[in-house]
Amino acid sequence: MKKFSKILSILLFLILLFNLSVISNATDYKYKTEKNNIKLEDIELYPGGMTFGVKMTTKGLCIVKFSSENAPAVKAGLKIGDYVFKVNGKEITSIDEFSKIVNNIGKESLIITVIRDGKEYNFKLTPEYSSVDGCYKTGIWVKDSTAGIGTVTFINPENNTFGGLGHGICNSQSGKLIPFTKGTILDVNIDGVIKGKSGNAGELKGSINTNKIGALLTNSSLGVFGVLFDGSYTSPEEKMKICSKNDVKEGEAYIWSTVDGNEPEKYTISIYDIDTSSTGAKSFKIKVTDKRLLEKTGGIVQGMSGSPIIQNNKIVGAVTHVLINDPSCGYGIFIENMLNASENLI
Repeated sequence: MKKFSKILSILLFLILLFNLSVISNATDYKYKTEKNNIKLEDIELYPGGMTFGVKMTTKGLCIVKFSSENAPAVKAGLKIGDYVFKVNGKEITSIDEFSKIVNNIGKESLIITVIRDGKEYNFKLTPEYSSVDGCYKTGIWVKDSTAGIGTVTFINPENNTFGGLGHGICNSQSGKLIPFTKGTILDVNIDGVIKGKSGNAGELKGSINTNKIGALLTNSSLGVFGVLFDGSYTSPEEKMKICSKNDVKEGEAYIWSTVDGNEPEKYTISIYDIDTSSTGAKSFKIKVTDKRLLEKTGGIVQGMSGSPIIQNNKIVGAVTHVLINDPSCGYGIFIENMLNASENLI
């Protein structure tokens, strides 16, 4: 009997020890899960509103024009908006390099590899000799970089990463996202505004200087993302929580935007036509109600894309597009959509 009691005691001790181990492991697993999976309501970001310049070195040479309808490149099947990426299997990075390869090969056929809609295609092209210029030509006009102005939406205080625009930087001819190998964020001075009118979108006029303040890392359809150098910008407000798409309300809100000088100002807007199912850059509509902004710009103009939208002391999203027939109105994107597109950078 004593031997049985001793065995029972040992079994009970082992069962208790096992249960304690399970509880300990479960607690540890729960802690790790909560730590690694950041909850939306726990994110705090600085709102932006500051303008920035961006210069992108394209991945390949963008075709912007053909010399004629019968140019060798047209006959080969190339299109405006294609990015010439390789010639005979060799990657090219500059216009000079491309011209030298064409002239060295002469009248022999080339295999031109282009990027079109994110995919690579090969075309056989035979250059033609130009007696005027005394060299062989493909009949295409190309560029190897692009530049523009946008607005910072938010800055992450944890690592100085940022998001802006609320839409991608696209090729003006094709409307497709521009593939790039290097992106530099530069300081910009806003020195004028072309006021928006019905049928004609307005535009911020500014000069991009050579002062590098960060790097562009991602160009997505829902915004651009990168990292800023310390001290590049000072946010107009303290960091604040973000608002989930389901908590965005119709009614009053405000934006931060720089439309003259170099400092962002607060302007009132109204939010309406909210589409909580939206995963794109047109999640809801906005109407500018601030008389000062309407007087300065007519409403929303190019360059204001990315201006953060604040409601109930939370970042709701960003300005993305203007309605051409009514520049006082436009679209906004949910901040939640932008963060989903940031590829865990933020």
